[in-house]
Amino acid sequence: MDFLLVNRHMLWYKALQMNKLCAIAALLTSLTLAGCIERTMTITSEPAGALVFVNDVEKGRTPVTFSYIWSGDYDVVLRLEGRKTLKTHARLNPQWYDLPPWDFFAELSPQKIQDKRYLHYKLEKLVLPGTDKLVENAEQLKAQNNQPPR
Repeated sequence: MDFLLVNRHMLWYKALQMNKLCAIAALLTSLTLAGCIERTMTITSEPAGALVFVNDVEKGRTPVTFSYIWSGDYDVVLRLEGRKTLKTHARLNPQWYDLPPWDFFAELSPQKIQDKRYLHYKLEKLVLPGTDKLVENAEQLKAQNNQPPR
């Protein structure tokens, strides 16, 4: 009879240990699923419809919204037929919740943080040279080509 009593206590003790492990696993899982920072960048242009490349990756036509991972420097290129191609640089400064030690707590907070950034660009009209200017440029290139190499 003592043997059964000891086994019953051992089973109860093991069940308690399993419950603790389950509770710890649940806590760790809830911490990883808690909150997050949702970062989005919206790029618009005047006129709309320009093809957008960010760090050499096509993102779509303006207005375009996409997610990004980090604050920092971005190379932005906008292309639209009849307009000059715009190659520029955008700097997204970090928010307070992107800086240590606050970034750790912001990622674990139960509240979702939304970081929305907006960039707007004006595209200049593409002015093509007239026929006379093209002929003049061609004559200059021809003259340069006929000179002996240095």
